[in-house]
Amino acid sequence: MGDLGLAYLAAGLGAGISVIGGALGISRLAGAAMDGIARQPEAAGDIRGAMIITAAMIEGAALLGLVICFLLAVKA
Repeated sequence: MGDLGLAYLAAGLGAGISVIGGALGISRLAGAAMDGIARQPEAAGDIRGAMIITAAMIEGAALLGLVICFLLAVKA
């Protein structure tokens, strides 16, 4: 396997790890939010708002990782 093949392999692995990391982060966030809402239903609106903002930040980090991997794959 040449250098180009290794570059594509690295970009693919990096993209996969980025997506898995984002999914794990959002799933842990949602689980904790559901626990909080179950314990204090009156705070559901505040918890939901904070959860959506944090989920957007996690998605942004995962998307940034994907973009970097795709740029590295195109550059190679």
